[in-house]
Amino acid sequence: QVQLVESGGGLVQAGGSLRLSCAASGRTFSNYAAAWFRQAPGKEREFVAAISWSTSFIHYTDSVKGRFAISRDNAKNTVYLQMNSLKPEDTAVYYCAADPTYDSLRYYREGTYEYWGQGTQVTVSS
Repeated sequence: QVQLVESGGGLVQAGGSLRLSCAASGRTFSNYAAAWFRQAPGKEREFVAAISWSTSFIHYTDSVKGRFAISRDNAKNTVYLQMNSLKPEDTAVYYCAADPTYDSLRYYREGTYEYWGQGTQVTVSS
């Protein structure tokens, strides 16, 4: 079992920045692939970014490329999402997800990940 706890969400003005953290406990998180998803009000949850356990593979959805950066510190069992140049459309609950296997073809699918956090709210005002 792996437990994931997100933090770092909040209210920020458009153009601002936030850094989300996902702290993992339980099994050896350093061997797990991890990802961030988000769900805006009235919309389905969508993929944001993913990172393999070794950081050799990183993926982003097109709408955040150049603005968001996913990273991890395996010594701290933590995955981060640095979000810059935030826009009102980035407003959502952001979820951290993890799985023992890195899937190079399905990294963007919710069903790829076995473990999920409870989410952290990010609100971007215009």
